[in-house]
Amino acid sequence: MLDDLVAAIRKRQAILFAGAGVSMTVGLPSWNTLIEHIADELKIDLSEFRGAELNHLTLAEYYRLKQGSIGPLRSWMDRNWSIPEEVLKSSRVHELICELDFPIVYTTNFDRNLETSFELHGKEYVKIVNAKDIARIQAGVPQIVKYHGDFDDDGSIVIAETDYLDRLSFESPIDIKFRSDALGKTILFIGYSMRDLNIRFLLHRLWKTWVDSGYERDRPQSYIFMLRSNPVEQAVLEQWGLQVLTEKDCPSEQALEIFLTKLSRAVEESRQGGDRA
Repeated sequence: MLDDLVAAIRKRQAILFAGAGVSMTVGLPSWNTLIEHIADELKIDLSEFRGAELNHLTLAEYYRLKQGSIGPLRSWMDRNWSIPEEVLKSSRVHELICELDFPIVYTTNFDRNLETSFELHGKEYVKIVNAKDIARIQAGVPQIVKYHGDFDDDGSIVIAETDYLDRLSFESPIDIKFRSDALGKTILFIGYSMRDLNIRFLLHRLWKTWVDSGYERDRPQSYIFMLRSNPVEQAVLEQWGLQVLTEKDCPSEQALEIFLTKLSRAVEESRQGGDRA
């Protein structure tokens, strides 16, 4: 295990950034399910688009144009993206996230799985969705920052193409908070395939900020866990200051749990070593 990452977590100088892959470990539907639902509701024959680039962002934008609001789609997602508490309680991945005790957890997921897991494991937290929530931050209380919005606030959700393009300005209150939080801390990304343009742009902007400052060598190392090795992605991400981590020789559906288990064990051993010293 990487000593710098373990030390940063032990010292509470690390931020977790959790993507859709975390929720999919407990059975959350994929974006393909969302695409199929929108197509069904709007009577779109997906076979007509075979071979064409049709993603959930474009379809959600079309949905908003046709229905006048993203509200009904948000309501459907809220119902279908909810995981029973007994399933979450048995999720080792969510338990490990709680154990690792990050002071700040960012997530691009709309669902409440992280919040529910914190509650199930008796951990206090403050949820941050918009600017007014930032005033609710309390010293020593972990923050769960809903970077792409939350089901409780339709206006916060980043799901359609316009939402994503608007966020590329990187100047919303949540973006400004992330820049402030991230500049001096180690970041660990989990649950991402890195096809998310918004996240890739965020990483590039953060790297560019350090380059322009003239202090790039002083930037804390950050990491991304990926289910499988990809030398092309790895080269690009390392250029932006992210070290790629993988778990070899294990099924992809078990990889994240295995990685977090090893990480949690290493952090605990480091804490015990520090106490003995």
